[in-house]
This record gives sequence, C-alpha cells and structure tokens, in this order.
Amino acid sequence: MLGATDLATITDPLAWIVVLTFATSAILSMRESPVARYGATGAWALFAVFWALMVPHYAIEMRSIVEGVLSAAAVPGSLYVASLIYTERRSFEVLTRAVAIMGFIYLPFEAITVIRSGSIEMVVAHVEFILRAVGVEPTVITGPDGLQSTFLFLAENGHRLTTRVILACTGIGSISIVAGLALSVDATPRRKLLGIAIAVPIIYGLNVLRVAFIALAHGFQWFAGFRDPIFLIFGIEDPYLVSYIVADRVISQSASVLVLVAITLGLLRLIPELATIVEDVLFLLTGREYDLDLAN
Repeated sequence: MLGATDLATITDPLAWIVVLTFATSAILSMRESPVARYGATGAWALFAVFWALMVPHYAIEMRSIVEGVLSAAAVPGSLYVASLIYTERRSFEVLTRAVAIMGFIYLPFEAITVIRSGSIEMVVAHVEFILRAVGVEPTVITGPDGLQSTFLFLAENGHRLTTRVILACTGIGSISIVAGLALSVDATPRRKLLGIAIAVPIIYGLNVLRVAFIALAHGFQWFAGFRDPIFLIFGIEDPYLVSYIVADRVISQSASVLVLVAITLGLLRLIPELATIVEDVLFLLTGREYDLDLAN
C-alpha cells in the first residue's frame, strides 16, 4: 500500500488534472460543442480513479468510516455518471460545472502554502478563543508542519494528548462544496452571493465548534469508556486515542455530513435553481426522475 507521501505525489497532480478536465468539459458544454459529452465522460471517469486511490487512505490510514464509505461509494457513482453522460441518458451539465468550481475553490488551499497555513492558524486562534471562553486554558504548540497548529493537554499521569489542526479541519471542504453548488446554477449573481454569504459563516462557525469539541473530548478523555468497541472497529491499541476517534471519526464526521445536507437544502429556499442538482443526485440514488420545480 502506498504511504501518505507516495500517495500525495500521485493524487495531488491528479486532482488538478481532474478539475481542469471538469472545467474544460463545462466550457465545451456552455459553447454547445459536440465533443463536450466526451470531455464530461472523461472527467467523471478520472474522478472515479481519484476516489479509488483515496479509499485506502481514508479507510485504513485515517481510520475514518464516514470518509472511507463516501470515497468508496464515489467510485461506482462517478463511473455511473460517466456512463450516463456517454450514452446521452443524462447530461449532468450543472453538476459537472459545480465540481469544477468546487475544485478551483479548494485546491489553492491545498497547493499554496501561505493560504493553507493562514487558514489553519486562523482556525486555531478561534478555537483557542472558544476554549478560553469556557474556562479552559489550552497550550498551543508547534506541530510537525511548523505551524502553531496543535493543542496540547496533559493526562493525570503526564501523558501528552495532542490534537492537531490540519487543512481538513478548516471547513474549506464543505465551504467549497456549498459555494460550488451555488455558483454553478443559473441564478442571479445577487442570490448566489447572498446564499454563499449566509452559508459560509455558518459552516465556518460550526467547524470551529467542532474542532473545539474534538480538542476537549480528546484532552479530557470524555469517551475513554468506549475503549473495547473502538479497539474492535478501528483496530487501534492506544487507549488515549479512543476519545479522539469517537469525537472526530464517529460524532463529528457524521454530524458534518448531516449539516452539509441541511445547509444545502436550506439554500433551496433562496436559490431554487439548486433543485436541478438535487434532482440529479436523487436520480443517481433511486434511478427515478424527479421534477422538484421549486422555482415556481
């Protein structure tokens, strides 16, 4: 199995290739090019390859059931979309454009050091503020990335309990998804920007609370009593990681998916054109056509 560094040397450039392919297919579609269908087919097929590479990373290295299942489901899902586009059963034009926009929002945070570092340290500062507001005096130390990105707590026996904030902890993933969806549909610029202006602070604020919750749960070992099932399910042997796994991998990641769905559905009231994407997703899940017609 590829290590994290080896995998990144493949997936990082592949991510840019995938996003550029999505963008190219979206432009061709807007220009009504006869080859747009082939571009979109290729983009979704490459997307499936990307997620296939990420499955072992999430499921085995990160021990994330939620991300592991979602990335695994994305492989056949992307291939199914590619087949539907190729056979002209459905165009997925808006969804294809949305993925391209999501990528262009997210990837600079991944690739540009100053943006990535700044976003991480901003989250750390806000989480530190929250912890102090509830009477906890956290110690922030330098992480392996060279940033002030790690919260340090000490167990009663002096064992060091560290919770490191990485890019995935900044909420940029969810922000890019919501912004990409809003910007991809045929709505007025004012409603698009208003929707983003409402959703982004909510996502960011909830994300700061999420990180604060994980740091507290890990630092104070709130879920240490779940040792046996966590050892069994996640295959870990360090008892000090149990609370972190429960707080992050089980509670927070599950809640994040539900919150993202809720925010997207909430935006339908302001941007009913998002119904087009919802209809596409429902078709993929059920194989049935839907006409939500929320614009009328």
